[in-house]
Amino acid sequence: MDPQNKKITPKDFFLWAGAMVSLYASVFSFIWLLFNYIDYAFPNVLEYRSDPYAGGMPYQMASLIVLVPVFLVLMRFIRRTIQSDPTRYDIWIRRWALFLTLFAAGASMVVDLIVLLHRFLSGQELTAGFILKVLVVLLIAGVVFLHFLADLRGYWKQKPDKARMVGFGAGIVVIASIIAGFFIVGTPQDARLMRLDNQRVSDLQSIQWQVVSYWQQKERLPATLEELQDPISGFVIPRDPKSGTSYEYRATGLLSFELCATFAKEGQGMNYYVPRIAVPAVSIEGGKAMPEQDSWQHKEGRECFERTIDPDRYPPFKNQ
Repeated sequence: MDPQNKKITPKDFFLWAGAMVSLYASVFSFIWLLFNYIDYAFPNVLEYRSDPYAGGMPYQMASLIVLVPVFLVLMRFIRRTIQSDPTRYDIWIRRWALFLTLFAAGASMVVDLIVLLHRFLSGQELTAGFILKVLVVLLIAGVVFLHFLADLRGYWKQKPDKARMVGFGAGIVVIASIIAGFFIVGTPQDARLMRLDNQRVSDLQSIQWQVVSYWQQKERLPATLEELQDPISGFVIPRDPKSGTSYEYRATGLLSFELCATFAKEGQGMNYYVPRIAVPAVSIEGGKAMPEQDSWQHKEGRECFERTIDPDRYPPFKNQ
């Protein structure tokens, strides 16, 4: 019987289907994980940088940790099946899987080059981050293409030892990429501390908004945070997400106040969206009062933020 017309067993189908699904998902996760690292190393100055673990990075890392071993194990089963029954080497599902992978890898390289040339010819800036992403796609798609082209031509069948070495090499590369992430963006524990600090900043922003709203209504600053408690509007004074203690608030003038919190990590280099409801304390430049950049940058430990309400921008409600 022609091997290509040999009956496909459920084992053949699910082994190859599982191997291809795990391969494509692994490659996709690996590329996007590297994209995240590139974005972190070469950030876009027009974008806010926040917790790098808040996006898909944990999912991509988890996918690689699970799917790469799954792919390697399935391919090992497939090779053992072929060794025990050489007629299964040329079954149609294997050839379809290899050609489909070659097509997907080749198409990815072509599209990647088109995007690069389009950006160049349209006069857009070729940033270091963009070029690195193009190279990542080109390199990974090229490696996948060459690997399965060699498989289609029987190279790995003739050299099974090298096939095992390639498998081990792929595993090492994946492990190295995940470990590198811990050095680039920190450990999951660092991410948890960062999320707690982000929540503290969000809480302070909420309190700041309520203080400004209170001043607009009463034309005076609250003496304590408890005065902001409003059962009708449903506002509840937030507390530190870990310790449960109250945030510090102090009125420092008729229009100025101070908010303080204790942070777990330094927030240097992190950008937060800040509603322009109040301006920070002003600085004197050339004899003229100049508002400083509104920021929630903080160091590790206790940090206070001084704010001054701008009555022209946020006048009392009775004057509106």
